[in-house]
Amino acid sequence: MVSRRFELSLLAIAVVLLAAGSALGILAVPHSLVFRLGVASRVASVLLLVLWAVNRRKLTPWIAVAMVAGVELGLDAPAAALQIHFLSDIFLRLVKTIAAPLILMTIISGVAGHGDLKGVGRMAFKSLIYFEVITTLALVIGLCAINISKAGVGMNVPEDPASSAALNSAAPIHWQDFLVHVFPENIAKSIADGQVLQVSIFGLIFGIALALTPLDKRTPVLRLTESISEVMFRFTNIVMYFAPFGVGAAIAYTIARMGPGILIHLGKLLLTLYAALGVFGVCVLLPVALLARIPVRRFLKHVSGPAAIAFATAASEAALPRVMEEMEAFGVPRRIVAFVIPAGYSFNLEGSTLYLAMAMGFVAQAAGIQLTLGQQVFMMGTLMLSSKGVAGVPRAVLVVLMSTAATIHLPPEPILILLGVDALMDMGRTMISVVGNSLATAVIARWEGELNLEAPSLAIREAMAE
Repeated sequence: MVSRRFELSLLAIAVVLLAAGSALGILAVPHSLVFRLGVASRVASVLLLVLWAVNRRKLTPWIAVAMVAGVELGLDAPAAALQIHFLSDIFLRLVKTIAAPLILMTIISGVAGHGDLKGVGRMAFKSLIYFEVITTLALVIGLCAINISKAGVGMNVPEDPASSAALNSAAPIHWQDFLVHVFPENIAKSIADGQVLQVSIFGLIFGIALALTPLDKRTPVLRLTESISEVMFRFTNIVMYFAPFGVGAAIAYTIARMGPGILIHLGKLLLTLYAALGVFGVCVLLPVALLARIPVRRFLKHVSGPAAIAFATAASEAALPRVMEEMEAFGVPRRIVAFVIPAGYSFNLEGSTLYLAMAMGFVAQAAGIQLTLGQQVFMMGTLMLSSKGVAGVPRAVLVVLMSTAATIHLPPEPILILLGVDALMDMGRTMISVVGNSLATAVIARWEGELNLEAPSLAIREAMAE
């Protein structure tokens, strides 16, 4: 067993080599000897980080090392980085096979096993109120951030009739269409399409029906759903062993495809988003956690792994199974986790709603349109509805952005500017959404008086020991 002091020394040397290599890469002339020394220094740091992670039995260190290795591969071997993108696709496919059956079985077993239907309705009401308040604050912060930074002011975006027609072809999202889309017409199709909210609605209704069924008929079905739920958690554990490969490939592909130079053109917008996300975390999520008496340090320890997966893959769906495991290990009862997390994927994507408000302000500024206070309030109301249709998959918010621009009569041409760096922005907003949904489960559990009252199941304890 390697000593703790040796591990820390190894980590420190790796960090120093990474910093030195990054500095040489920025300051040195490309392809010069000094530049090559910088590349060698970064590669050596990655190898040392791998050696450091070998003795770590947790998944999070391996994900962190994979992210660093992915950045290095994307910068210095872009051709290879583009070729390994299939690893990220494989990881996302495996996770997508988990999400729907896991949600379906946990909701059914949670509702039917609880037996208190009034409690489920009370929890749903509290969740929706919480979601609306938090997402409204996210919209306000996003709009204020872009008005302060004025990242789009002074840009001269030429009008492209072809692109304008293509972007305007996106139909506006109406609240009637959204409500109809919430309810499944075919549960098999909903599972195949990854419609999390439709699966949740079916599971909720099925669970209520099962709870109203006589005990002798209900018990076998309830045992089956609980058993399948346990199996799916272990399925998740197996899939998560592949997470570092998927995460590293996703980061490498993003860097290789976009290149670091693209940040020069939209650096101000990117910094605005991450500053706004930071303000949202410190000024909204942190006070909520303190008011609800959530142990912040322990919460961050549990949410760090899922947040890293969400950041690297830009897909909150990829982190969903791990979030459910971590929140149950944190002390949230499974029935609350199974209800709040899926609902939050459609109603509580704080990072996406913040970005939508900021992006719409950027579009108006880039087009030279001065929005009045009344127009901005109307835009927030429109986004409040349209953002609820954002799925937990990469870059789905662009569809909402295009539809909302058409609804409030903003030109679509500036949206094309956002496409270049959307991947980098998507990582940050997805991470905040995952952290926000995790916090929501803990807050609802505290309101219900059930936080830390149920010990994690054996499958959860085994997963946390990995």
